[in-house]
Amino acid sequence: MASATLHHESSRKEERKVLAGTLVGTTIEWYDFFIYAQAAGLVLGPLFFAPLGETGAQLASWASIGISFLFRPLGAIVAGHLGDRLGRKKMLVFTLIMMGAATALIGVLPTHAQIGAGAAVMLILLRVLQGFSAGGEWGGAALMSVEHAPVEKRGFFGAYPQIGVPCGMILATFTMWILTTIIGNEAFLEWGWRVPFLFSIVLIGIGYFIRRAVEESPIFLELQERKKESSAPLGRLFKKNAKEVMLCALIFIANNAAGYLLIAFFATYVIRDLGMPRPQVLLATTLASFGWLIFTMYGGILSDRIGRIRTFQIGYAIVAAWAIPMWFVLDTGNIIAYFIALFVLTIGLGLSYGPQSALYAEMFPVDVRYSGVSIGYALGAILGGAFAPLIAESLLTRTGQSWSIGVYILAITIVSLVAVSFVKETRGKNLHVEDVHPVPRASAD
Repeated sequence: MASATLHHESSRKEERKVLAGTLVGTTIEWYDFFIYAQAAGLVLGPLFFAPLGETGAQLASWASIGISFLFRPLGAIVAGHLGDRLGRKKMLVFTLIMMGAATALIGVLPTHAQIGAGAAVMLILLRVLQGFSAGGEWGGAALMSVEHAPVEKRGFFGAYPQIGVPCGMILATFTMWILTTIIGNEAFLEWGWRVPFLFSIVLIGIGYFIRRAVEESPIFLELQERKKESSAPLGRLFKKNAKEVMLCALIFIANNAAGYLLIAFFATYVIRDLGMPRPQVLLATTLASFGWLIFTMYGGILSDRIGRIRTFQIGYAIVAAWAIPMWFVLDTGNIIAYFIALFVLTIGLGLSYGPQSALYAEMFPVDVRYSGVSIGYALGAILGGAFAPLIAESLLTRTGQSWSIGVYILAITIVSLVAVSFVKETRGKNLHVEDVHPVPRASAD
């Protein structure tokens, strides 16, 4: 009895370490990614793309967000292949360090006024490096959490790396708000924008030590012990699971597109076009992001009760219903209305994001799982969020009507809603090695 109790306590301790490792690491990685998106909307245009004029510089700044997404599949392929062969833990540590290094270097870049066009080139190269590391980050974190989870709590465990996204946004937006409030807009434009990028060095150190303490996924270790790992899991993935990869991509596009408008576009729009005060807008964005955190966690928990597919469908139905009306709320120019518009959107975003780790993990066999979830996620990010702010800016410029952006969000939400409805419910599926090489059974389960 004492031995069983000790084993249970040890297991619970390791579970807590895994959840902390995936949450903290993912929060830090997405802080790095989002601090760039925040800066792209607020300062990077005139600092790095000034010769293009005010409108051109802002469009180029939005485009620089999207460029990094094009390299996510490459990062997903490399990290997924190595993660399926060498382990989830090693790739988590590697991608964390890579993302942090790229982010910190952006904080010391010279601007166009200092060295000319070379500044923009270096910015884009570091942004590419961010995209490469982000492509490998999510899959590893998602699988570490889900593969350590009890079968009845996979949605809950899988929600931990998911809430790293709103946590990263809260941290990034809050940092921007603190700086602009303390030092003012002029100093922020001159030198203050560099501070959030350099702050990444501290966060990476914290995340490194936490992730180093986490043990490898037990299912991956089981795969190694039984020597059933494929010599070329990537080739097997596209031969056997191409449909699942594409479904993963289509399921994600609406959440990612609407999420990137929340992260980067809304604040820029109301500050620039509606004249709302920057500090108040950043504070309201930070507070609204707590809704994303709460409903993402609840989405994971709910998916353990009613299923992954049903939870996704509810979330996307909310996003679709709110996609157009929220622009009329935003256009009031009232800070309370701004908060409400974002908060309501986070309900649908959370419910269609919380179950994602568990759903994707359950869609693939273990030997190609890292590759499958990472590549599907990366492709969905390209089709969804990569150029969402750029598309939104272009629609606004062309039509002069903010609600036209809502039509765009509504259209892609319908695509994602249809895609997830084509997936057979996965809740409770066996994630272990037997799924890869099934053996005959004497009777049905």
